[in-house]
Order: sequence, then structure tokens, then C-alpha cells
Amino acid sequence: MGNQTPLYACHKAMGGKIVDFGGWDMPIHYGSQLEEHKKVRQGAGMFDVSHMTVVDIEGTHAKPYLQYLLANDVAKLDGKPGKALYSAMLNHEAGVVDDLIVYNREGHYRREGHYRAVVNCATRDKDLKWMAEVGQDYEVQIDERPELAMIAVQGPEAIERVIQVLPQYADAIKELKVFQALEEDDWFIGRTGYTGEDGLEIILPNEQAEDFWNALAKAGVSPCGLGARDTLRLEAGMNLYGHEMDENTSPLVANMAWTIAWTPEQRDFVGRQALTQQQAAGVTEKLVGLALTARGVLREGQTVRVAGSEQTGIITSGSFSPTLGHSIALARVPIDAQGECEVDMRGKWVPVTVTRPAFVRHGKSII
Repeated sequence: MGNQTPLYACHKAMGGKIVDFGGWDMPIHYGSQLEEHKKVRQGAGMFDVSHMTVVDIEGTHAKPYLQYLLANDVAKLDGKPGKALYSAMLNHEAGVVDDLIVYNREGHYRREGHYRAVVNCATRDKDLKWMAEVGQDYEVQIDERPELAMIAVQGPEAIERVIQVLPQYADAIKELKVFQALEEDDWFIGRTGYTGEDGLEIILPNEQAEDFWNALAKAGVSPCGLGARDTLRLEAGMNLYGHEMDENTSPLVANMAWTIAWTPEQRDFVGRQALTQQQAAGVTEKLVGLALTARGVLREGQTVRVAGSEQTGIITSGSFSPTLGHSIALARVPIDAQGECEVDMRGKWVPVTVTRPAFVRHGKSII
């Protein structure tokens, strides 16, 4: 038996098929992954993401600490209470320790120097160890918050459904911009997500999670498992740690160059020197999308062959796309790959089309 979130009993009661995910007992689906995927694209679905690690960072040096820890610059959040920033923590070789979202918690009852980060569950131990190691020279307090649960409500009807359940926060929720959060009564509600749809991610006390989950279900929000969460994020072209990136992968080849804040030039951050050297030398790989309209399913680990190149690539994530009706994948390929490639599927080379590394936004094809 693995770790269990405060919603474990709800998952069992609702017929969730439980599997191990990073040491946690989590629902992979509630009967039909396909229907759950479609519900998020067309209505509203909810995911238990309480296995994610919530970390609060505060103190005199909280800002300079995060400016050194992260490749993106938290100075972008200055004067913007609740604003969120996507970034990566890098090692000194510019490999990705983890990707995360960090929020500015400055508000009417907090001074500057208060932040909240949400990192992946499978990387929890190494993340906390790395954050503590980097923070040794800073006056900063780093606190994990295991007493908090997290529920993601996603889809075109998501915000409307949440407001039905939380009418006391309705006005504040309506005012939220994308990548912004509000904080009231120990509830932290962010307009963020991992599906390519609009929606909210709500962090709340463990003891209130079950009632909130059940209230959402009564309001017409469908429970969804990790299977649909994965196909949704793949259609949206969103990276998954351990697939598109890891400690041996540079953000420059993981479609994450946009998350690196190179200015101001005097800001040093972990991995900057290695990144600068990589950029000067020129990267030889890139992350692309692949589309297979013929029969078959693209899978992680399959080899990609590029016409006219002696180098091969590899699929980092692949699956059937319920929205598009055919298989798609993310792949790391030689930098000059374009147009048509071939994928080794059980010893047979099958032609695929190279696309941008994103396939669906707001329920519509963008390839």
C-alpha cells in the first residue's frame, strides 16, 4: 500500500481504479478514461492532485534565494500579489531537477518575501533536499505543507461549476487572470492547470477536501483519473518530468527555453554558466510533436528516423489522442528535423508528420 491522499475514500466510493503513481495510491480512471478526457474538453472534470508537493518559502532572502534557485526570475512577480510563474530548478550542469509553479503570496496581510511553490510528487525527496542545499547561504524558511490537499477543476465549464460550490469567492474568482491566484480562509485558488483548458487548481486544508470533492460532483463536475490527465497534457504539449525532461536534459532541448530569464545579465542562477556554454556551442536536438494518422499508437521509447540525417531521435511521450482521433507524440529529434520522419514500430518504419510540440488548445486542433 502506498501513500493515500485525503480523497482516497472518495475515489474508492466512486469506483476509481487505483494504481501506484510515484508511491501514491491514485485513481487511473473511474471506468472510462476516454469519457473523462472528453468531459474535460467539453464540460468540467476534476482531478485529485493532492500528491503534488506544496512548499512555502519565506524570509528576508526569499526573493534572492528563488532568483538563484530558479532559471526564471521571480522579480517578474514583484508588485503582483497572487501572480504565478512557471520555471525549472536546474543543477549545475543545466539539467532539470524539476519543473514547478511558484506564486507570489504577497498580499494585504503579508509583506514581501512570501512565496508558494508546487512541485512534482515523484521528485519530492530530491526537490526538498536540493532546495535546502541551495538555501544554506540564505536567510530563508522552506516549509513543506503536507496538511494541504489540492484539487484541479478543468474544462470550459470549470470556473462556473466551482463558483456554484464556492459562491462566497465568486467575485474574486471571476476577477482572476490566467496564472494568478487568490488566497482566502486557508484556501488558495489559482487559475492554472495541466490540460490545455481553462480552469482552477484549489489548495485547501485536508479536512475540507472530501466535502469539496463531493460538492463538485453534485454540481456536475466529473471525477477524472491520471490516465485522462496524461492524454490531456500530451494533447496540450505540456512536458512531464521524467519523460520530456530530467536531470540529464537541458531546458534548451525540452522546449523550455522560454522559461529562462537571461536578463538582467548580472543575475546568477544555478546552471546559468552551463546553459550559456550550451547556447554558444549550439544545441543539436529539439522537442517536436509527431502525428500518426494511420493505424497504430506512438509510444515512449520508440526510435525516430529523420531523412537525410545519420542521427536518430526518440519518442518521450506518446498516446492516442481522443480529441484528434489518431496517435500523437512528443519526441526529441535532431535539430534539422522537419516535414516527415519515420518511427520504428515493432520493426516496421512508419511515416509520421513533424508538428509543433502542441496539438490541442481549448478543445480545438492547432496542428
